[in-house]
Amino acid sequence: MRFYLTTHKRHWVRLTSVPLFLKSEHFVKAVKLDQAQGPYAVDSGGFSELQRHGAWTRTPRQYVDDLRRIWEHVGPYDWAAPQDWMCEDLIIHGGTAGPNVFVGTHLSVPEHIRRTVANFLELRSLAPDLRIAPVLQGRTIADYGWCADLYERAGVDLIHEPTVGLGSVCRLQSTRHGAAIVTAMAAHGYRLHGFGFKTLGLERVGHLLASADSAAWSYHARKRPPLPGHTHKNCANCIDYAMNWRARVLASLPTCRQPFLDAA
Repeated sequence: MRFYLTTHKRHWVRLTSVPLFLKSEHFVKAVKLDQAQGPYAVDSGGFSELQRHGAWTRTPRQYVDDLRRIWEHVGPYDWAAPQDWMCEDLIIHGGTAGPNVFVGTHLSVPEHIRRTVANFLELRSLAPDLRIAPVLQGRTIADYGWCADLYERAGVDLIHEPTVGLGSVCRLQSTRHGAAIVTAMAAHGYRLHGFGFKTLGLERVGHLLASADSAAWSYHARKRPPLPGHTHKNCANCIDYAMNWRARVLASLPTCRQPFLDAA
């Protein structure tokens, strides 16, 4: 399994060879882009887009242009997420979670699934040379199965795709329902990527994933004093803390379920 460290600090690509997961929007705003020293993947920033606007504000053409610029200046990425439509209740219906306000798309789960598949097909049509991964969306196992069927009917052979993202499981990953979704999709033989996985989720189903990413280190760091010798208030943006956290998480996985991990 390739375990990507999620960060909003785009310059980290020049500081480490550890696999990184970064939002495309953080590259877009940069005047100068650093060359990557190791593997990385690109998130479309869909959760934030739909949270704030209830729709995508960037067109597929704009997103493809952004991805091409990243590829050319930072270096070839492992894969990039499409402009998918998450199916969490807050994304669809709106509401609040702590200080975060969700405007809501006010669409149905089937419509989110249809839009997810349609966007991937459009992106691949616009840029067949870029490594854009299909993403499965849904709320139930049946939803994810229907999403997979839509891809297959459109000629997308998910079994032979290098990466198939599994969306909307971030908050379910450590539950029975979340584990059942991952297990059901892994049984098809897909090389799954788990978005936003934490320790409990990795312990439970990490062995079924080809890759996963996590930003949980930053949340942990906000709750703790900085590392010895560090002068900042906390280590929520600290690469040293992030690397230490990653090493601890991977070392803590049960031996019987320890996935094959990158040496980096």
